Amino acid sequence: MRPDFSSNFAVRTPWALSRDQAQAVRLGRLACQALIAEAELTPKPGLVDRRGSGAHMDLSLSTMKRSAFAIEPYFCEMAAFSKGTHPSQVLRERLAVIGRDAERAMLKATNESNSHKGAIWILGLLISAAAMQDADKVTASRIAETAGEIAFFADRAAPRLVSHGDVVARKHGVTGARGEALRGFPHVIYVGLPMLRSKRASGATQTVARLDTLLSIMSRLDDTCLLYRGGKTTLVAAKEGAITVERAGGSGTAIGRQQLYCLNRRLLELGVSPGGSGDLLAATLFLDAVERKQNEVQADRSGSEDQDGTD
Repeated sequence: MRPDFSSNFAVRTPWALSRDQAQAVRLGRLACQALIAEAELTPKPGLVDRRGSGAHMDLSLSTMKRSAFAIEPYFCEMAAFSKGTHPSQVLRERLAVIGRDAERAMLKATNESNSHKGAIWILGLLISAAAMQDADKVTASRIAETAGEIAFFADRAAPRLVSHGDVVARKHGVTGARGEALRGFPHVIYVGLPMLRSKRASGATQTVARLDTLLSIMSRLDDTCLLYRGGKTTLVAAKEGAITVERAGGSGTAIGRQQLYCLNRRLLELGVSPGGSGDLLAATLFLDAVERKQNEVQADRSGSEDQDGTD
């Protein structure tokens, strides 16, 4: 019988949780909170946020939040199964089974919209890797390295389907989410986390730190979501737009904020969103909280003044 790792279970019977179960619940909750914080962050270029659906026709902020809550128990299960193990074929295929169950729960919660398929893969690997670590010595880089070791093993039971990532890889010669994982999530470890922590140390608000982290990832990532929807033209537009904001001082400056709104308009005109970058921002927020031994990801506090800022 599958263990019940729903949020209600965790709240209802906290005294019944073993130490390992409590850790699994904590990791699953952090992943869910990271996804919600990413979704609520405003103003993001082309992505769902507090203002609306961005370039998506089938998604909304409420949909993204329902999706995050629906897959949280599966994240907990991945953590629970991974505790006390090491990267292996058996582990990889068990995570894949749980991941496919999570995808079905996501589709049910969102009326068949693909809100977090990429995030299930990314955060699933990171959660599994985090569960293996010594809690007193855990580091983001070690978690990412271990996640890459897990990703090395193939899922032999995977359906023989051609994914969007497969199409993009063949057409444009990029490696996508699997390549990111195999390399130990370099856009999280060497781009996202350093930017997040640098901005935080400089006194920037949490909103500015997270927006600038997203832009930093966007400016460097060959985002397969952009490539699939609009090809290299859209990828170049997104990268150059993100770099322009960075050069203007980031989202915390008046000029940088105006450039951010320009980038948002451009991506909406193209009908694309940097979904891969959004997933890696969520991964950055998750690993930041784990390494800092936090029990929650700080909720998004994007101000109401950002919600109508479209020009």
